[in-house]
Amino acid sequence: MTETLLLTTADGETLEAERTDAIGPVRAQIVLCHPHPQHGGTMQSLVTSELFRQLPDHGLTCLRFNFRGVGRSTGSFRDGIGERLDVLAALDTVTSARSSGSTHPPTFIVGWSFGADLALSTIDPRVGGWVAIALPLHWLANPAAIRADPRPKLLLLADHDEFRPAEQVVAAASDWAATDTEIISGASHFFVGRTDVLVRHVAGWITTHAP
Repeated sequence: MTETLLLTTADGETLEAERTDAIGPVRAQIVLCHPHPQHGGTMQSLVTSELFRQLPDHGLTCLRFNFRGVGRSTGSFRDGIGERLDVLAALDTVTSARSSGSTHPPTFIVGWSFGADLALSTIDPRVGGWVAIALPLHWLANPAAIRADPRPKLLLLADHDEFRPAEQVVAAASDWAATDTEIISGASHFFVGRTDVLVRHVAGWITTHAP
């Protein structure tokens, strides 16, 4: 069942969000970050929607949200700066929500495109790891910090990415700690026709890295 939520950011914006609980025992919690708000990105965008729909079958509770200024979320685009507060509001929600037992399952942030850079910009002690899909490497808040962070990271790249070629990302991330990189063959930046492959990569990697 999908639950509709409203999130409040530290600077007072209200974000629309949805949460779907894991089917069976909860392996991890996932915050999903969508593509660029000024280029049609929403929490209903293809990759974000497929992850939200399929990951609960793998024991992963998912929360997706609209960045400020998108859909029913208040505010306006703030060039990735205000949007970092949006990710933190989603992280606050999943780490304070109900969970099985007295402790929360590990939390991963998964982002696509603009959302991938915003995910990696959220270097918070509550995060167990990151999955960055087709990251543009344009909105990273602190590249040096994510490079040195020992927590696990997965970079999922498209071999025909129209915006940031996979080989450029591989070169840029070659010295990042604890980082796995996978290039999905036959995929464009939008992963049309390749979303099932993408979901399998994300689910398999997260369940492997969830304690």
